Amino acid sequence: MKVGILVESEEGLTWPVWRRVVAACEDLGFDSVWLSDHLLSGSGEDRGGLDAWLALAVAAVDSRRIGFGPLVTPVTFRQPGLLARMAANLYALSHGRFVLGLGLGWNAREHAAFDIPFPAGPERLRLLDSGLELIRRRLEPPVPLLIGGRGRGTLELVARYADEWNLTSSAPATVEALGQTLASLCQSIERDPRTIRGSVSVGVLIARDTAELDRRSTAMRRLVPGLAGTPPDQVVDRLRTQGWVAGSPTEVVRALRDLAAVGVQRAMLGHYDLDDFQALELIAGDVLPAVS
Repeated sequence: MKVGILVESEEGLTWPVWRRVVAACEDLGFDSVWLSDHLLSGSGEDRGGLDAWLALAVAAVDSRRIGFGPLVTPVTFRQPGLLARMAANLYALSHGRFVLGLGLGWNAREHAAFDIPFPAGPERLRLLDSGLELIRRRLEPPVPLLIGGRGRGTLELVARYADEWNLTSSAPATVEALGQTLASLCQSIERDPRTIRGSVSVGVLIARDTAELDRRSTAMRRLVPGLAGTPPDQVVDRLRTQGWVAGSPTEVVRALRDLAAVGVQRAMLGHYDLDDFQALELIAGDVLPAVS
């Protein structure tokens, strides 16, 4: 399994921190670095942050080895023809390391705050379908396409267009069931489902001992909406129910191996405490060698 790091662009991300994350991923041996494309926090607050595509251009210049991309850009944010041109530029700038991640979008509040139309789900699905078709025609050479989502309509687009399918879940049973649906859809159009890389994006909380666990659990209670009232000794269990991989390095390795067993080839681990670079070092030292 390949392991990358996901950073939230909308949670107060600054240029120095972003560039340090990119450098850490490059130096510590991670496969890739990913950036959410949002305008407001999931809590509805405007916490500041960076434009995802400008930040990805900086990542292209600052790195030499790792892959990178948006996880994911909503189809509502940018016209597909313009998006294709931007993607082609980043692909060329990075000598082929850029992956274009696309999805339906979900945060209605950020659309309203920035006066961006947010049509109903079926219309967004139609926009994604027509946008993907145009992007596939316009991109030369073809930039790898990642599509995120789990609905049947989205999975149909994954079967037709995607090089990589991304799911936000760490539950192997869920991944396996949706993977079987995707395989069936691929077979109906005579595509080999093995040509689509399976990936998951999940939060991670990792600690060597009780002191580290308490410190990182306290940070997550501050950073993650809905965790504030959770007793510190219940944070790990609560995060696991929300789809995170959490616990000791051994427990995180076990969770990732369980995902690999149902076909997941790449995990993007959410790095939400932007000042905690020791967590990245712990993952690199104790997790990467055990799952790669």
